[in-house]
Amino acid sequence: MAAGRPAGPPAERAAGRSAGRPAGADVPVRDAATVVLLRDGPAGVEVFLLSRIRAMAFAGGMSVFPGGAVDERDADATVGWVGPPPAEWAPRLSASESLARALVCAAVRETFEESGVLLAGPTADAVCTVDGPGWEADRVALEAGTLSLVDLLARRGLLVRADLLRPWAHWITPVGESRRYDTRFFVAALPGAQLTRAIVGEADASAWRTPAAALDEVSRGERAMMPPTSITLEEVGAHRTVAGVLAAAEHRVPGPIQPELFRDESGPVARLPDGREMRLPGGAR
Repeated sequence: MAAGRPAGPPAERAAGRSAGRPAGADVPVRDAATVVLLRDGPAGVEVFLLSRIRAMAFAGGMSVFPGGAVDERDADATVGWVGPPPAEWAPRLSASESLARALVCAAVRETFEESGVLLAGPTADAVCTVDGPGWEADRVALEAGTLSLVDLLARRGLLVRADLLRPWAHWITPVGESRRYDTRFFVAALPGAQLTRAIVGEADASAWRTPAAALDEVSRGERAMMPPTSITLEEVGAHRTVAGVLAAAEHRVPGPIQPELFRDESGPVARLPDGREMRLPGGAR
């Protein structure tokens, strides 16, 4: 759940909330998208994790999935598109049609910016490769905001492969945090023609891990995570294969989850709507 550019389509941003967002927020809440990239490994399904640099204002030092805030330009209706149209995504994302388009495009854009994986292709049954001339310059321009996703895809003759994404979860940063995000989590299989790579920027390391291995690292104090990441890993880890995760996500309609934040004598704690309490890492605030 990385910080990013100014949020959402103008009409929804002016309204100050998207569907399902509680009123009374103490700071503006930005719409955001994050993608759990999946691949099958020797020990079962694996996920791609980034370790955010400790100096980041939000979630510094945390292990996260690629993602970030919606850019206004992500809602551009001229973007080439493969898969269910935004109107079909809207109810599954608790969003308007315009915001649903922006969330899917933000998921594609942020995944490319932070992992080098682009969920786009020249046709409805192909995924592009991104190892040719100019691709790194395009990625850097996209990350800097000097290039929009729709312009990049149009220039290269590519379509957003929305059919490769599945909704998985919907988390809202608790009231009390200095930065807040209304984040839709997607799952997607790593395209066979593409490879993830370490990218210097908001993250200082990246790795593929089984959910169990990553959670073990958390329990040993070797990795820090916020509750949305660790709970998503628990859920994904219940499936043995990528196909199993995608099948489980096929008809998933995740409702928004907003933990309550409080402090006890040991530090910050997040209380989930189901009553569970999860202690936050020391650098979470």
